[in-house]
Amino acid sequence: MPMSADPEVQRLLAMPEEAYMNDEQLAFFQHRLAAEQAEVEAHLVEVRNAIADNERSGDELDRAAVEEELRLLLRQADRETRLLRKIRQALRRIEEGDYGYCAETGQPIGLPRLLLRPTAELCLEAKERQEKREHHYSKQRGDA
Repeated sequence: MPMSADPEVQRLLAMPEEAYMNDEQLAFFQHRLAAEQAEVEAHLVEVRNAIADNERSGDELDRAAVEEELRLLLRQADRETRLLRKIRQALRRIEEGDYGYCAETGQPIGLPRLLLRPTAELCLEAKERQEKREHHYSKQRGDA
C-alpha cells in the first residue's frame, strides 16, 4: 500500500497547521523511527555476521571475489551505522521537543518532508543552501 493511501498518514496530513508536532504526530514519528531503528539494527547484525564469515573464508582462488564482497559489505555497514546514528538523534529530538523543526532556522520542516525522511534535521530551504555550499566547496577543490 502506498504511504499516501495509509489512513493514519492521511489523518496526520489533514490536521490543521497549528496542530504541527502535536502528541499524535510525535507518537507517529517516534513509532516509525523506533521500527526503522530495530530493522536497521537487525540488518546490521546480519551484515556484520556476513563480514565475519567472509573473513574466515580462506580459499585463495576466491580471494578477489571475497574481497570485493567484503568491500561492499563494509560500505553497507558504514551507511547503515550512519543511518542508525541519525535515527537515534531524531528520537532524541522527539524526547527534547525539537523534532520537526529546522536545526538552522527553527522553522517547521513539514510533515510531507518528514514522512519521506523522518530523520531530516533541516527544512527544504536550509538543506538546499547546505547542498549548494557543499557543491561550491567541492568545485573550488576540484572534486566536481
